[in-house]
Amino acid sequence: MSAGAPGTAPPGGSSDGTSAVLLVVAKAPVPGAVKTRLCPPTTPLQAARIAAAALRDTLDAVRATPGVTPVLACAGRLADGEDGAGLTAATAGWTVLPQRGTGLGERLANAHADVAVAFPGRPVLQIGMDTPQVTAHRLAAAVRRLASVEAVLAEAADGGWWALGLRDPRHASVLRTVPMSTPDTGRRTRAALVRRGVRPVPLPVLRDVDEWPDAVAVAAAIGGGRFARQVAAVHRTLVSGGLR
Repeated sequence: MSAGAPGTAPPGGSSDGTSAVLLVVAKAPVPGAVKTRLCPPTTPLQAARIAAAALRDTLDAVRATPGVTPVLACAGRLADGEDGAGLTAATAGWTVLPQRGTGLGERLANAHADVAVAFPGRPVLQIGMDTPQVTAHRLAAAVRRLASVEAVLAEAADGGWWALGLRDPRHASVLRTVPMSTPDTGRRTRAALVRRGVRPVPLPVLRDVDEWPDAVAVAAAIGGGRFARQVAAVHRTLVSGGLR
């Protein structure tokens, strides 16, 4: 797909006037099924509550991003997880798609493919639930950048990536062969796209939340929001427990 001229797209839109899809790929925050790398020091229940808070903050940022079509590709049912009612309400009016496939790469590729079918011709910016510090301003800037290039890729501090934008989401099929959750996932994703003839433009690096030190650092950087409050609550519990 050819790139449009820079600066010709409205916020949240592509150069041909179609609105971008902002795709969130997430898991229902069920204890024992999400953020397991936070355990220890957290319990599975605490980790799930942190995951729920991170997802709520992410959904809020997406909802506040102007001119985009929000879509959630979810593994499991939000209602079955922590803060199920709040998360269900936060996605009211969204298109919610079930995740398909086994490994993460396959599920990501399938999510992009499903969006391509549901919203033909739309560019797609995909994020996860591991960067609760993301803001509507940052997402809007990424969407605007995608309006003038074929692809954008935002790498994470640990070598992975936190956002992938594609003018043609069918290019995400390359993710099926990219090992996920490794220190070079970002580099491998970029290389796979280049081999397909797509050269992604880099976006700012963010720290994603995988382990407890990540959660503490990101919460401190945010300073407010559900995620920061939940991490602070767990931290107080851990400290008080250690003093007994």
